[in-house]
Amino acid sequence: MDLQLKGKRALVTGASSGLGEAIARMLAAEGAEVIVHGRNADRAEQVAGAIRDAGGLAVVALGDLATDAGADAVADAALEGGAIDILINNAGVVSHKNWSDAMAGDWLEVYNANVVSYVRMIRRIIPQMKELGWGRVINIGGGLAIQPIKEQPHYNATLAARHNLSVSLARQLQGTGITSNVVSPGAIMNPMVEEWLINAAPKFGWGTELEEIKRKAVMDLIPNDTGRFGRPEEVAGAVLYLTSPLADYISGGIIRVDGGTMKSL
Repeated sequence: MDLQLKGKRALVTGASSGLGEAIARMLAAEGAEVIVHGRNADRAEQVAGAIRDAGGLAVVALGDLATDAGADAVADAALEGGAIDILINNAGVVSHKNWSDAMAGDWLEVYNANVVSYVRMIRRIIPQMKELGWGRVINIGGGLAIQPIKEQPHYNATLAARHNLSVSLARQLQGTGITSNVVSPGAIMNPMVEEWLINAAPKFGWGTELEEIKRKAVMDLIPNDTGRFGRPEEVAGAVLYLTSPLADYISGGIIRVDGGTMKSL
């Protein structure tokens, strides 16, 4: 299927690894020019270089989106090569503190990195999308926004804020040709998750072999209809659909990619 992305320019925040990298690579494979955002120049350039080696178009934009100056730098670098048609807000942080040790300062820090960073990029990129008369904003949310757990309450709350602001933005953008939607991943396997599972396995009795550990961890932590963790490429596929003109009629939506972990009608 042709997603009609040739000639589009897409800024993907947090694209130097993990989910953001998967989204950037897939967008480039569909013909979009990708701006790979990161804070580490070597890692971001490695992703952009791999895209170019595969025949795609990619440039790098560096900056810390938790600051206004960093967001300015990223927006300026991204727009230097032309208008931005697609904004994927993906960059953020995870904190594993709980109600006992997450102080007010921790809440502020995580909210700034996970929510205000999205707002910074929206405010810098949306105005020129309005001039184009078309655009896409896809914000990465998460299942913990809908069904929070008792741990990491400050992190859970930032995901809920991402979902909420995305719908509000969609209403604000009515009639502009720009849509705002959310892709909400479940538990996605990556090297950090894999390392955590291996370290946690003895405590929970999940065994010693990696595949056994993964299987038992799913049963204990995230029981779902597929019986496994998700892959970054599966989330990226949902993101790509929403970036396409084929998704013109989707506004303020939330697409869950979680194997059925969240139970809702």
